[in-house]
Amino acid sequence: MHLSYLLDPLFLVKTLGTAGVIAIIFAESGLFFGFFFPGDSLLFTAALLAAEGYLPLWPLLIGCVLAAIAGDSVGYAFGVKAGHKLFIREDSLFFRRSFVERTQTFYQKHGKKTVVLARFIPIVRTFAPILAGVGKMNYSVFLSYNVAGGLIWSVGNITLGYVLGRTIPNIDKYATPIIIVIIAISMLPGLFEYARSRRANRSGADNNPR
Repeated sequence: MHLSYLLDPLFLVKTLGTAGVIAIIFAESGLFFGFFFPGDSLLFTAALLAAEGYLPLWPLLIGCVLAAIAGDSVGYAFGVKAGHKLFIREDSLFFRRSFVERTQTFYQKHGKKTVVLARFIPIVRTFAPILAGVGKMNYSVFLSYNVAGGLIWSVGNITLGYVLGRTIPNIDKYATPIIIVIIAISMLPGLFEYARSRRANRSGADNNPR
């Protein structure tokens, strides 16, 4: 079975159920190898199915909020103890050093707000709490941003999916194109940041001719 099919949000939700969705949100939020999970679209898809009665809404909502917050806290703890090793780790199937460097650049630009903002940017979302730990951010400060980000991200995605699911009849038939749109939207911040970095690097090169 192709990997892209195994990571399809609709397949994951229907196969793994509420507990599986919660486990994936936890992994994507704080375990460095969880970056490839489709967090945004997974929450939205699970909410669509909850609106259709396939999943219980409140366990899904509460479980995902707690998993997002707990996942970030685990990522922070990993960063404190061993996160610095990611900067010298070799690239592999489940890791790219460029992901850490991208997150570090994002931190340099946005500071502590990164813990909240990163929730809405795939890959950066996974590595942000780890780098917060590497940078020895005060844990009480980190936790306040972590809770805010976990609530906004989880509740926002699930509420949107559930409301649409209750408003539009048989919306699960259109789940695939809607998920594609959500994935595209979730990638926009990263693309904008990449484009901005390219322009900045090009500008720096132009201002420093050999």
